[in-house]
Amino acid sequence: METPNPELSLPEALDRPEAKRRRWLNRTVAGAGITSALGDFCYETTTVILPGFLAVLGIPAAVLGLIEGIADAVASFTKMASGFIAGKLGHRKRLVVIGYGLTPLGQALIAAAAGWPLLLAGRVVSWFGKGLRGPLRDAIVAQAVRPETRGRAFGFHRAMDTVGAVAGPLLGVALLGWAQRLFPEDPAVAFRAVLWSSLIPGVLAVIAFLTLVNDPEQSPNPALGFLRTLQGFPPRFKRYLGAVGLFGIGDFSHSLLILAATQRLTASHGAIPAAQAAGMLYVLRNLVQVSASYPIGMLADRIGSLPVLSAGYALGVLTAMLTAAAFWLPGGDLPLLGLVFVIAGLYTAVQETLETTVTAEMVSGETLAMGYGALGTLNGTGKLVSSAAVGLLWTGLTPVLAFGLAAAVMASGTILLLRLRR
Repeated sequence: METPNPELSLPEALDRPEAKRRRWLNRTVAGAGITSALGDFCYETTTVILPGFLAVLGIPAAVLGLIEGIADAVASFTKMASGFIAGKLGHRKRLVVIGYGLTPLGQALIAAAAGWPLLLAGRVVSWFGKGLRGPLRDAIVAQAVRPETRGRAFGFHRAMDTVGAVAGPLLGVALLGWAQRLFPEDPAVAFRAVLWSSLIPGVLAVIAFLTLVNDPEQSPNPALGFLRTLQGFPPRFKRYLGAVGLFGIGDFSHSLLILAATQRLTASHGAIPAAQAAGMLYVLRNLVQVSASYPIGMLADRIGSLPVLSAGYALGVLTAMLTAAAFWLPGGDLPLLGLVFVIAGLYTAVQETLETTVTAEMVSGETLAMGYGALGTLNGTGKLVSSAAVGLLWTGLTPVLAFGLAAAVMASGTILLLRLRR
């Protein structure tokens, strides 16, 4: 046990790195949480109204699936590269700030779009920024706390992340109704007004990270080799990535859930009210996620991350199955859709909190950021395949088949994860 230095005053002792690591809710964790809340406020506002915006522009579900899949793939490959570059150069905080700065730039492109090419460009720019910052921010948070409190730290971070994902869509839905009254003849203008307003929290996110977050480890490692680091990952972590990757091939973007709700409700409510109702269901999903994230982190700290993550993956399978049922069963859509979004919020809370926690348990030191990059690459690649496949099957055949196949693939990934536990 370390003995305190008698020459240090109490404030100086509390500012030492080891003292900060003892407090899991320190300035870095809190600052990263505030930044993520503002960042999610920015781009989740777009997520919740983008399906309705595409519907107004006459763009089909297949295109939305491809846009979301390509954007997720760009983010995933960027995560791998950013983890390697940061480990080699040691400029983690600088890259995270740039990543947050790209989000409002992408939002501006989407707001100006009149067709799918600029929508795709805006989503790719935003998700490139998301991929650039994600693994580096997670590595900073993981190294700012003790290992036994990482579940709580990441649970708090994901909860704050989702606070923005709740506030943004709520304000977006409210602004959409207000803008519709101002521009009743052109629904597209109402959507654009909401998109332009989302730039404000995106800029504030950049300022928050720049001023509040301290990077506890910035030492460059010029000798770090990309392929050598990948080959040197522990065998158990490689098997874990295999389970995550297989699950991810079925784990479609939740923009498709919003589109599903919009389509099911348009006939009975109209285009704008259906988009607002679908947006509120997404808010419900995010409220469930923000409520569950910290308790899930605490539970994982007590009983282990892998058992809880396995249960979360099973909830993901149930989400896809119930979405297929929403298209298969006639009438009574709203209660079933509400259940879909509640379960989606639960499994997303588990997934986003504990996939990073398990990674930190299996990979450490200078390769942690690359471990997060590998995790993000697999997740994003899976979303590219799943979102594109679900969108194409939905448009070309039937949404029941699309979401049913997604459920089957996610179930296979869940089984692999259960085998890893044993």
